[in-house]
Amino acid sequence: MSAVDARTASLVGERHENGEGASFAAFLDRVAAGSVDRERDRRLLFDEVAELRALGFGALRVPAARGGVDLPFVEVIDRIIRLSSADASLGHLWRGHIAFVEDLRAQGGGADDRWWHRILAGDLIGNAQSERHGTARLDTRIDRVGDELLLTGTKYYTTGSIYADWIHLAALDGDERVAVTVSAIHEGVRPVDDWDGFGQLLTGSGTTTFERVPVDPRDVIAWVDDARRWAALGSIYQLTLIAVIAGIAQRALDDTVAFVRPRRRTFGFAGETLPADDPLVQLVVGEVSAAASAARRLVLSVAAELGDALDDQSAAGADRLRALQLEVYRLQEVVPRLVLDAATRLFEVGGASAVSVTTALDRHWRNVRTIASHNPVVQRARAIGQWELRGTLPDWKAPGR
Repeated sequence: MSAVDARTASLVGERHENGEGASFAAFLDRVAAGSVDRERDRRLLFDEVAELRALGFGALRVPAARGGVDLPFVEVIDRIIRLSSADASLGHLWRGHIAFVEDLRAQGGGADDRWWHRILAGDLIGNAQSERHGTARLDTRIDRVGDELLLTGTKYYTTGSIYADWIHLAALDGDERVAVTVSAIHEGVRPVDDWDGFGQLLTGSGTTTFERVPVDPRDVIAWVDDARRWAALGSIYQLTLIAVIAGIAQRALDDTVAFVRPRRRTFGFAGETLPADDPLVQLVVGEVSAAASAARRLVLSVAAELGDALDDQSAAGADRLRALQLEVYRLQEVVPRLVLDAATRLFEVGGASAVSVTTALDRHWRNVRTIASHNPVVQRARAIGQWELRGTLPDWKAPGR
């Protein structure tokens, strides 16, 4: 076992003896039990998000000096994997919040205490960058009316914002692209659950409109060409999504095993022939198990290194972040492909009954395919090839950040 693997195992092994760990595990069991029905009924996750807030899930990375538990980054990613195994949408919707917290941590002593207080109180920060245009045009804007700053515009793919207390987004301040964070509960903020994708149905990734929403001038951040920040944010955003895929892989395995074990007849054979004893069924289950284990280990290995680099504010830490961005890109090529194949193969264990909408085994493929399309895998593979041939590292910048 490598040093990284040993450290990862010690950090994220099943060592949740305290009350908070037990409460989280019990929460996961309850969430997993209702995940199929929630997706079928399209019942959004307001209750589940409220429970996670009460458990302090959004405050796990608040520094100890600010009153938090300062959990290692790799443990937060481990919990995202476990949460996504219980419900893939529930893990996904925290993506913007996690990036926001890490950006605050990177500011060190310069971070605004207001935000640490809000996060410790359980506030959730959503994310809203994209707009529905044929180009990357940005129309959301800040208008200055006397001493007031007012935000107006429409965003799409606003994952998590329907559940949020605050929304972090890109906007125009005059001709300048900026980042801005506004209250999600103001009457001028209207999120709509109109996400029409075939996967990740409960993330709330639909439209959010902003109509003359007040902006605190302290929460308008000018664009800065900061290579360290972009490398950090790019890796955090992408690794969180890959962690969701790793969680889906584990749930695909769990659901496949639960489907096979009680069955008493193998398709195509008369009489009682237990599928659990069928070598071909065992082969498929073994393949799905290998994919789930590999996905989790790959994600946690990179997360452990990324966490160290995020906490290292030196020039060496910035260099490590740039190099790790390439490792995250490699994961984006390998993990979705691995899990998509497993999510397809699992149907070989049960014949026609495996495609039942009641069992909903198809949701695993749909969810992974949706995430893999969010940040197209082919673009990441091309960037890796560019590095190998030209030595040019990937460049990732979010508009207005």
